Amino acid sequence: MDKNIFDIQQGVSISIYIKNPIKKIDNKIFHNHLWGTRKEYENTANGALLSGGKYYWLSQNNITTTQWKTLNCNSPFYLFVPQDIDLRVEYELGWKITDIFPLNSTGIVTARDHFAIQWNSKDMFTIVQDFVNIPVENARDKYKLGEDKRDWKVNFAQADIRRTDIDENKIVPILYRPFDVRYTYYTGKSRGFHCTPRGDVMRHMLVDNIALLTSRMTKGEQFAHIQVTNLISEKILMSPKTSNNSFHFPLYLHPNPNNPKELEEPTRPNLSPEFLNTITSKLGYTPTPEAIFYYIYAIFHSPTYRTRYAEFLKIDFPRVPLTSDDKLFRQLATYGEELVVLHLMKSHKLNNLITEFIENTGNRLVDARYPQFINQNEVVINKKGDKFTGIPENIWNFYVGGYQVCQKWLKDRQGRQLSNEDIQHYQRIVVALKETIELMAQIDEAIPGFPIE
Repeated sequence: MDKNIFDIQQGVSISIYIKNPIKKIDNKIFHNHLWGTRKEYENTANGALLSGGKYYWLSQNNITTTQWKTLNCNSPFYLFVPQDIDLRVEYELGWKITDIFPLNSTGIVTARDHFAIQWNSKDMFTIVQDFVNIPVENARDKYKLGEDKRDWKVNFAQADIRRTDIDENKIVPILYRPFDVRYTYYTGKSRGFHCTPRGDVMRHMLVDNIALLTSRMTKGEQFAHIQVTNLISEKILMSPKTSNNSFHFPLYLHPNPNNPKELEEPTRPNLSPEFLNTITSKLGYTPTPEAIFYYIYAIFHSPTYRTRYAEFLKIDFPRVPLTSDDKLFRQLATYGEELVVLHLMKSHKLNNLITEFIENTGNRLVDARYPQFINQNEVVINKKGDKFTGIPENIWNFYVGGYQVCQKWLKDRQGRQLSNEDIQHYQRIVVALKETIELMAQIDEAIPGFPIE
């Protein structure tokens, strides 16, 4: 067990810097990790120091007695921590996801989620109709919008809605959190109803499309930051830590209906020519865009990939190793397609429910401090005992990005009464996670080893 020497959650780094006035000298960086408990004294009569504790080690050592390791800090990150150089070289042979899908961005930022994102389309449209027809200060007070900021102002939002003539067709679903679809009013105009709607990317999701979602880093989290959507998406749907922004990579790029110059252009895949040339050279043919997407999705769900390259996945966009084995490519693409259909909630397997909802006078209300998982594979949602049964612990503990899915989905509904549709959707999420765990194991079995050849 590793314990912090201070009463805080954040890790602690003690750095000693030496300013050397001599020019043209090679700078050297030395590093040491101190692991273990922090206890300083045993509970003995004479208060003897406890050997092995961090406090004890720090009291007995100094800069000259520390066993330093010399680091080679390389571009572009210049990390002040040890890394397996051979493994890093292996990992960097893969294609960075941003070099595969050139057009991408973070998810949208509303700046006022409680107002701009609603549980259903009817509520969203009712709010829009009301909001646009009342004075600015009345709207601010009624919807608890707070003070104006540089990129979001009440009058900007109202003007944006008026510009669209309050179009009900602009009420669209949005992937807000894992497996959690809500609704918003989407105009695509920056500093309007939304602060940053990412219109150049998200407009491609307003028609038939799918997109890969991942993060640039996994600060303090294990890499599980991969999702798929056929909707627009929100910026922190991947992680509660805003530094781990969710990035949106559409598979197809559609001509802009508002640009006459593009109207006759065909829909085209959002895949770089350099990447297509490389994968064609590897396989001897050019796979379909969908097959490439599914292959990537499977690779990112490999448990071995996630653990083997964990240190590198913490600091930058994930990379995709390519295979020259057509049989392996097709098998992984098949597994990836199964995962995509599951995560879009379109698989026929989702009807094979493994859970039951038992109501016990709690009116299906999710209470504060709930849900709670208990040993009998039950998830209780209120103090009256309304609960879901048949949820194995490994499914309850399954993460997508920084969110424990089965807990998060219910926790976000504290104070709400679950409808029949909510209950069925949650049961289907459980099936999706069960099937995901099984497919992840099959993906690892299919891959002979890393590096992939």
